[in-house]
Amino acid sequence: MIPIAKPYLTKKEAKAAYDTILTGWITQGPRVTEFEQKFATYTGAKYAVAVSNCTTALHLAMIISGIGPGDEVICPSMSYIATANAIKYVGATPVFAEVNPANYNLDIHDTEKKITDKTKAILLVHQIGMPADIDAFKDLAVKHHIKLIEDAACAAGSSYKGSKIGSHSELVCFSFHPRKVISTGDGGMITTSNEAYYNRLKLLRQHGMSVNDRARHESSKIVFEDHLEVGYNYRLTDIQAAVGIQQLEKLDWIIAKRRKIASRYHKAFKNIKCLQLPLEKKGYFSNYQSYSILLKDDCPIGRNELMQAMLDAGISTRRGIMTSHRETAYKTEYAGLSLPASEKSSDNSILLPLYIPMDEKDIEHVIHTFKTLITKE
Repeated sequence: MIPIAKPYLTKKEAKAAYDTILTGWITQGPRVTEFEQKFATYTGAKYAVAVSNCTTALHLAMIISGIGPGDEVICPSMSYIATANAIKYVGATPVFAEVNPANYNLDIHDTEKKITDKTKAILLVHQIGMPADIDAFKDLAVKHHIKLIEDAACAAGSSYKGSKIGSHSELVCFSFHPRKVISTGDGGMITTSNEAYYNRLKLLRQHGMSVNDRARHESSKIVFEDHLEVGYNYRLTDIQAAVGIQQLEKLDWIIAKRRKIASRYHKAFKNIKCLQLPLEKKGYFSNYQSYSILLKDDCPIGRNELMQAMLDAGISTRRGIMTSHRETAYKTEYAGLSLPASEKSSDNSILLPLYIPMDEKDIEHVIHTFKTLITKE
């Protein structure tokens, strides 16, 4: 069976984890600090704060932005449900806006229409690694005096107008889940160039503790910590960070390999008129965390039938990105909401296998099977 994805982990990651375990420092410590510094340098941000996953990163970003009960945050429904959940965690209301079917990212015109006097922020998702138009949304946020937060869960290594995602906004949240381009098993990171945000993020991720464990351990004098506010246990371990350091060193190489596979798919499918392929505009650079194809109305096979036929041929695929407003957790609250572009994009798109290393014969099998089914050859 050809999987939809798998992480690229080597003996270097295993050795890094092994060596860290033997130091005796396995919770948040020196490897976390090193990972943060290297990730900040890589993205071009001034600071990076490692956390337990991207969902906790988004939660902290909401808190840092002062979002709470009675506030509204505009986000896409067509995103993994964690995007909306993070807004709910602080008692605010997700306001779902449409996406642009060409790239599955937020539609700026529908976003602006949904800004009210309760709107506190826009949560901009770089969907499946394809950068959104950050400058346009920054201008919109400034115009309406609201915050812009980036959900870059899928976008480590992607670039916008020549700069890495993570360097453009005050709060950018990343994921290191196994489905992402690099992985620490699970884990997340927040980048910022705001020193006040940086200091409070470090405080909040560790129970609001005034002095962290490493500072107490390395002190030659007795140190008593205080807990300055109600915080959280959102720490990344040193074992995970050691793996992350090794993964980060490979990130550009991994992306180059992923883009070659994506290029193979582009070339193979570009002349099939019933398909809409990923669109990477000038100035936008995707890490191709996933390769999504949209089936147009005139395709001779439906999306679900296609997925089953691919599975029968030994190829795993996934449905298009979910729409949160139609999930059980949200559908009662948003029963009257219609997002036709999001719903159609979700219902008619399919994700193809893309991972490193992917055997040549597997790439060819995916291409041949997909073309045969979609063209009824």
